[in-house]
Order: sequence, then C-alpha cells, then structure tokens
Amino acid sequence: MSNVFSIVRRGDERLLRITGDLPDGFEGVPAADGAYCPLHARHAALVRETLPWTAPQLVGLRKSFGFGDRLGLATPGHLDALANLPESGFFPVLAQQSMREMARARRSPQQVLDDVTWAVLETGYRDGYGCDADHVKTEAEIDRCIDAGFIGFTLDPGQYVRAAADTEDAAALWNRFAELPWDVLRSNPRRHLERYAAGPEADGALPEETLLRAAGKYGAAIARVVRLHAHLRSRFGAAPFDLEISVDETDTPTTPAQHRYIALELDRLGVSFIGLAPRFVGDFYKGVDYAGDTEAFARDYAAHAAIAEELGPYKLSVHSGSDKLAIYPYIQRRTPEYVHVKTSGTSWLEALRVIARKAPGLFRRILNLAVEGYAENRQSYHLDGRVECIPDVPDDALADLLDDPHARQVVHVAFGPVLEQYYDEAYAALAEQDKAHRQGIRRHFEKHLAPFRE
Repeated sequence: MSNVFSIVRRGDERLLRITGDLPDGFEGVPAADGAYCPLHARHAALVRETLPWTAPQLVGLRKSFGFGDRLGLATPGHLDALANLPESGFFPVLAQQSMREMARARRSPQQVLDDVTWAVLETGYRDGYGCDADHVKTEAEIDRCIDAGFIGFTLDPGQYVRAAADTEDAAALWNRFAELPWDVLRSNPRRHLERYAAGPEADGALPEETLLRAAGKYGAAIARVVRLHAHLRSRFGAAPFDLEISVDETDTPTTPAQHRYIALELDRLGVSFIGLAPRFVGDFYKGVDYAGDTEAFARDYAAHAAIAEELGPYKLSVHSGSDKLAIYPYIQRRTPEYVHVKTSGTSWLEALRVIARKAPGLFRRILNLAVEGYAENRQSYHLDGRVECIPDVPDDALADLLDDPHARQVVHVAFGPVLEQYYDEAYAALAEQDKAHRQGIRRHFEKHLAPFRE
C-alpha cells in the first residue's frame, strides 16, 4: 500500500498524517486511519525528499512574484490568488523572507521554508514554487539558509554603496577610485580606465567622470557581491542556485549608466545572476502605493529594461513592490516576461485587518505599541508615514484604518515588537479566523496580480 501524506487538524493542532506503513525516518502515533506525526523540521525535510513538489525549485528567468510572509500563515491565500489569476503568468516565490524580517518576526530560515512545505502539502498545490533568502549580507547568513534548504538568494551589498559619489568633486572621486579593493575586482585603476574608455559606449564604454562616479558608488558593493558569490559557489559546488543582486535600499537612484557598469562588472567577474534590483526613481515607501511621477518612473524603468535585455537577459526586480498598483501597468507593458515583483508587508497588513475586525481590543493595543515605537521601528525602512496623521476611529472602523497610508506604514514596521509582546494572542486570533484571513489575503493579492494579466 502506497503512502498518502496529508495535513490534518486536531483541535488547535496541525499534524502530518501518513497512511500505510510509516516510511523510514518518520515518527508518529499510530491510529486506525494512519500515523500522526508532528510538524517539525526533520519531517519537513523528509516530506520534501519524498514528495518533490513540496520542495522549492529553481526559478531562473521565469516571470516571478515574491509572496513574502512574515507570519508563515499566508501561503494558502497567496496560492488562491494565483489560482484565480493564472493569466498573470507568474511563477510564485513562496518561501521568501529577509534576514532582518526573520530576526524581528522570531523566525528562522528553517521555519520559513518548512511553513511553505506544509502549506503546499495541505493545499495540494503541485505546480512548483521558488525560494528566496532575501537581503542576505554575510557568509554566516548564507550558511544558515543553505543548511535550511534554500536554493535561491538575494545578495544585498547596500551598506557598501556610496551615494556621495553622485555629487562629490573630482579629487574625492579619484581618491575613492584608487582605494577600491582592486584585488577582489581583479583589476587596477589604470586597466579599469582603459577597459571602459575603449570602443563605443554601446559596447560598454563610459565617459571618464561617469565611470569614476559609478565605480566610486558601486565598486566596493560589487567586490562584496564577488566575495559572497564565491562563498555560495564553494557551498554548492557545481550545483545550480538562483541569485539576485539588490542595490535598491539606497539613498539615491541607480542611473542607467551605473546599472550598465554593475552588470558589466558582475559579468566580467564571473557572477551569474537571474535578477537585478536597481534603485528606481521615485519613492517606494513600504506598504503604500508608488510616490512620484509615474511617467518619470516609466521612462526610468524602460531605460533599465533595455540594459537588462542587452546585457542579459536577466530580470528586473522591483523591490518594496507591495501595493505599488500605480506602476504595475508600466512594468507589465515594458517587461511582460523578464520581471520579478517582490512583496512582503502586504500579507502582514491583511492579517492585522482580520485582527482589527475580530479582536478590536487586541488591534488597539497593537496600534498603540506601533505608535509608541515608531521612531525606532522605522530605522532601516524607507517611509513617510507620520503618527500624528493617523485618524482616531471607533472600533467598527478599525479595519478601514489599514487603508490609511500613515497607519499602514506605522504598523507595517512594528511587526517585531508586536510579535514579541503579542505573539500568542495574534496567532490565536488568526487561527480562529483562518477562513477570513485566507480570503483577505486572496482578495488583496488578486489586486496585485490583475494588472499583470497577459
């Protein structure tokens, strides 16, 4: 008799039920209808080995959408939205969370991947998904994610990006240029100048000042990527993995010339990547729509897309993509194939909407905690929300407060303190309202996917 694997609920507990003889490695309590096993990491790994469709796949250049999930509860709603809008053409990246968010949400890379494994098994979804160890910055973070089973990574060298290079004078530019880590970059100042001065600009040549600013701004960041890529390669050997490079969380936009420089240097240095996330023009505040001139964004995006097509192809990755409905049509028209949209906080906000409706007292405590800690919580996030602009509303309007741009941003970045103080209450409230939570996630992401219909 072949085994049948399923997720069942007994009261408040979810368990893995296996019919037939219990396979090697699994431990469970036998019953008339099968053995019941706890949902722990070793069982998740065994399930991924036994049922390959529950394990992450390489995404490659497929059009993809990152469904971030801070709580580990949103995957069924994400899959419902995708099932209802298959014409969006997206391949889902389900196991996605940044190391920063994992630390604040009290989760580990193992939990992020395992939560998706169980959700995929429970829903019966078999069409494949990707994973993204997002915004990893160190070799130690890479190791934790590889050990958990991740095969997709976003490298974030943002702390090495020098925005001052956009405006500093010639003397400062030359000094910084001379000080770049040329051993890692496998070059020297003279050879570098010669390399980019030769030939027409269409072949990669850059005017001297443009080169100095690009190298001064991104040279050290590129060197950091080279080191992290070497560590990944040492761990994977000849096995493939997905790699994205992110320079989006920086103060100033990435110019098309700077994008060209980054891509050419990564190629020269042997770093193979499937996506690049530049810092686009305008403001990508967390959890709200795009702030800026959408026509200016369209022109900027088109310029970056042309470079990605010419030097790749590789995907343009739009980070902080949650709720950026105003620019989705431009993205779809210009890059209907080679694009990745990354979201995260939207699922958290929809969970809070359910809590606001069903447990208003808990939501008020969450909101108060978010307001009190906003000055600290907003560190390392790009926001313009103001606590003094959050309206005072009665209990029956609390859910609508999640449509206010100021309230959305304030609670968006409060998930760490909220989960530290109200972890059990928040999860209990969402467990009681599992159906409403799943429906809310589905409806919200249908709005995200609809503009991308092919």
